[in-house]
Amino acid sequence: MTTSRRIIVLFGLTLALILPDLGPTRFLPNVAGFDPAFVHEWFWWGLLAVVLFYVLLVEARPLSSIGFKRPGWGVLWAVPVGILLVAGIVAIYAVVFPALHLEANVNAGKAIMAQPFWFRFLLVTRAAFMEETLFRGYGIERLDELTGNRWLAGLLTWAAFTLAHLSTWGWAQLIVAGWGGLVLTALYLWRRNLPTNMLAHWITDAAGFLLPH
Repeated sequence: MTTSRRIIVLFGLTLALILPDLGPTRFLPNVAGFDPAFVHEWFWWGLLAVVLFYVLLVEARPLSSIGFKRPGWGVLWAVPVGILLVAGIVAIYAVVFPALHLEANVNAGKAIMAQPFWFRFLLVTRAAFMEETLFRGYGIERLDELTGNRWLAGLLTWAAFTLAHLSTWGWAQLIVAGWGGLVLTALYLWRRNLPTNMLAHWITDAAGFLLPH
């Protein structure tokens, strides 16, 4: 990899991995007349668009270079993986949190559930598309190219994904995010197919935010 290409990739990784860890609440002003939740969603959709155009226009590479490939029948792996993720999250809330005397950030969850269904549907869809594209697709593929080590790439993106949930959800939720990131990272390293990861992620979040409680 040439020096210029390395610089381009490093800037892309800053967009994909570091900016989400900062969180929009750190630098987005409150816009008069708009719910902050809506402003934040626009930010995340915008960041996803920026990264996709960065790949196409600045890197001059196809989206297949970050995992956008035909899923085929392999996309069905998203269903058992999604079930595994949900089961693990239920176990964390029911067993791990009480054992460690931790409390989930219920206020963050209530704030989301207070939104209309259509907004929660878009949020779940955005999370699946944006987080899988940035952390798994772009993050793993480009770090793999830089380091020559897919496992190191997976470890670094897993850490970034986990920490990205801190500003909104708090420290206890890092266990949940860590579990989700671990399984989704393993799925991507195995299948190297972004649509499969997106569907597994969508199933997981949909179970928490779209189904009646």
